[in-house]
Amino acid sequence: MQFDSQTHRFTDPGPFARIMLLAGIAGLALSAVGYFVDARQFFFSWLVAFTFWTTIGLGGLFITMVHHLTGATWSVVVRRIGEALMCALPWMALFAIPVLLGIGVLYEWTDPEAVAGSEMLSRKAGYLNIPFFVIRTVFYFAVWILLARLLAMKSLAQDAGWDDKRAHSLLTVSGPGMIAFALTVTFAAFDWLMSLQPLWYSTIYGLWFFGGAATSVMAMFAVTVSAIQAKGALTDVITPEHRHDIGKLMFAFLVFWGYMHLSQYLLIWYANLPEETAFYKMRWGAGWTAMSWILVAGGFVVPFILLMARGPKRGRSTLAAFAIWLLLMHWVDLYWNIMPALHEQTVILSWMDLTTMAGVGGFFLFFFWRWLTRHPLIPVTDPKLAASIRLVSG
Repeated sequence: MQFDSQTHRFTDPGPFARIMLLAGIAGLALSAVGYFVDARQFFFSWLVAFTFWTTIGLGGLFITMVHHLTGATWSVVVRRIGEALMCALPWMALFAIPVLLGIGVLYEWTDPEAVAGSEMLSRKAGYLNIPFFVIRTVFYFAVWILLARLLAMKSLAQDAGWDDKRAHSLLTVSGPGMIAFALTVTFAAFDWLMSLQPLWYSTIYGLWFFGGAATSVMAMFAVTVSAIQAKGALTDVITPEHRHDIGKLMFAFLVFWGYMHLSQYLLIWYANLPEETAFYKMRWGAGWTAMSWILVAGGFVVPFILLMARGPKRGRSTLAAFAIWLLLMHWVDLYWNIMPALHEQTVILSWMDLTTMAGVGGFFLFFFWRWLTRHPLIPVTDPKLAASIRLVSG
């Protein structure tokens, strides 16, 4: 990898994109074999991988809009990372196709006999039906892709020369865009994940889904910063002060995610209604208890304690290590939410869990890295750039 400090571009982005592309192709090929071996396992493993990488792209879109809405200074030097992540969302729309093709395998509410035999499912049939599910999924991605494209195009156009009107238009897009984002992400969580157990519901579920996306995208920021600085890029631009702020946001969203999990559990525990407690009863018995404890301890308690300190948030390697761990816990969280619908009695890990993650993730990282390295790593004409570089974190 070779970086030009004058243009802030990679003149040679290195082999990472090619490696990810090969990993993606191999992962998809092996996953296709898995489909013929065990179609049910394939679709559930695919749903975990699909939601994992989609939430990271959505996190990039969220952070980019927050940057423009708040007029933040600190995030100017890392804004392009969020833009690159959100620009992978169009490709995630293609990876939604297997979810739509497997809808009859994944979701109980697609079975006419199950609907006819359940008064509750019959009442929900106006919302939970295949045509409307497909229409909603297409609509979600249409909104996300439109927002990502508008924000990315306007941001890149600024590199040719700063325009205050164009900067204001980024704010104009982000305002209603944030409202659309909140609604679509919430309903996507209801559709793709919560409806796996259609008799169960939680009004907090969309906030939990968002909390995981926000925590994970800050983890991706930390990993990306560490990776590019290890190759000598932006070492004098992105400082320990910026890593400190990334770490603080990662910590803050971790607390938010944990709070949503706890709030959901406490409300259901307090009400003690059979149709609500079924969700936790399934995950707190037989073989799922251990994973539940892993999620509590590894997903929240341990990183919460360790990230409270100032030092780990400023060190490049320590912050990246915590970030990678939180990304792993994000996968565990999604797996814990999705897989009991397939393996109710116990955790049964499959080789397809790995191949689908490699297949979807390989292509996601390929497109992310290709976008990031084709453009300047920082918005070179932004009038707040100099102040962002001189940042002193509180």
